Formats: sequence, C-alpha cells, structure tokens
Amino acid sequence: MKKRIQQMRSSGRRFRKDKMKKGIYVLPNLFTTASMFCGFYAIIASMKEEFLLASIAILVAWVLDGLDGRMARMTNTTSKFGMEYDSLSDLVAFGVAPGILAYNWSLMPYGKWGWLVSFLFAACGALRLARFNVQVNVIDKSVFNGLPIPAAAISLASTILLFNFIGITGKFTHISILIGMIMLALLMVSSVRYYSFKDMNYFLKKPFISVVLILGILIIAIAEPQISIFTFSFGYAISGPLWMIYRLITRKKLEKEKPSPESKEAENPAGT
Repeated sequence: MKKRIQQMRSSGRRFRKDKMKKGIYVLPNLFTTASMFCGFYAIIASMKEEFLLASIAILVAWVLDGLDGRMARMTNTTSKFGMEYDSLSDLVAFGVAPGILAYNWSLMPYGKWGWLVSFLFAACGALRLARFNVQVNVIDKSVFNGLPIPAAAISLASTILLFNFIGITGKFTHISILIGMIMLALLMVSSVRYYSFKDMNYFLKKPFISVVLILGILIIAIAEPQISIFTFSFGYAISGPLWMIYRLITRKKLEKEKPSPESKEAENPAGT
C-alpha cells in the first residue's frame, strides 16, 4: 500500500514537472509571436499611411525579438522549433513589414522599381536569415556575417521617426530612400562583418568605464530618442564597411612594411 502511494506521488511530481516544462517552452514563443504580431500590425498601419505607428511597431518587435532569445536561455528552453519559429517571425517583422512600409512611404511613385526594391529588401532578409541558420555553429559568435535583418529594419524605422521629429510627416518620395533600401538589402547578403555585442570581455575588464558609457547612452536615448535611435542604427549599418576598409588599409600597410625576399638578398649578397 505504501509503495503504491509513493508511486502515485512520484508520478504526480513528474506530471507537474512535465506540465511546468511545457509551460516554460511556451513563454519564449509567446514573445516571438508578439514580435510577429507587431510586424503584421506595421504592415496594416503602413497600408493606412500611419507610418509613425508602423515604425514604432517595428521597434517594439525588435525589443520583443531580443527578449525571446534571452528568455529561452534563462529558462534553458532553447529548441530547434524555437529557432525556426523565430526566423519566420523575423522575416515578417523585419523583412516583409519594412519592405511594405518603405513602398507605401516613399517608393510607390517609382512604379515597378519601387516594389521591386521593396521585394529585394524582403528577399535579401530571407537569404540573410537562412545563411545565419546554416552558419550559426560555424562562424565566430563575436561577429555577424552581413548586416542583421533587425538592424536593417530599424534603420528604416528610425529614419521615419527622425523625419517625423523634424516635421516631415506623411510620404517622402526621394531617390535617397530607394538607394538606401538597395544598400541595406545588399549589406544583409554581403560578407561584411559586424560586431555582434555577444562578446562582453571589454565590459568585464573595464566595468567602471562600461557603466559610465551605458549611463551616457541611456541619458542621450531618453532625452532625444528619435535622434539617438537613428544615430545608433545608421552608425551600426555603416560600421561594417568602415571596419572592412580599416582592416584592408592596415593589411596593406603591414605588407608594405614587411621586407621582401629581394631586399633581404640585396642586404646580404654573400649569403652570410
């Protein structure tokens, strides 16, 4: 009788643990779903020409997208399903939604070139996500291979926020937006390296300077959020090409400073 009671208790504990585990798995996926919902809402808002609301929805989707991964790691509930679902959500929130937003906000007067560039942005975003999923265990975790799709989406959303802040409301039909969307699309599928902010060794080595730096960024972001978000997103988008150019210049300097075999033979003709 006692053994039967113990078995019933143990089975009850296992049932509660399994139920709790299933509930925890649902939690990060709820954040992913909320991120996709914000992306879908951004599409609806852009179709209604509510461009500011669409931009804010993309920003909220970006915040939620960052929370779902951290929630999964904190609760130790990372899974292949979650990763695939997150990629599909990112395609909607940061690929399709910004493409439609850009088309309705600026690219519609360009006819077929307008919607083709919008599609190019969404297609390059899908390719960027597929490549990331393939290379996730291959490439160095401290860098991203190509501009991340959320960063590309935030670059567009922050531009609309900045324009609204300086008084340019409604549509803005300028060729610079068309060129900018093409550049963002190409940067996503490029091999340009971007810092991933996953390597926090610098912050651990210099905690005092890191705290001061983070506080300064927070103060600027709270004081002028439209300007600061645009500055950070635009700066991050161009940081990859600038970093690549800097490395190329440094490499060429080292090659010039390195003595050639001919110069070594001229210095020591007798071979002594």
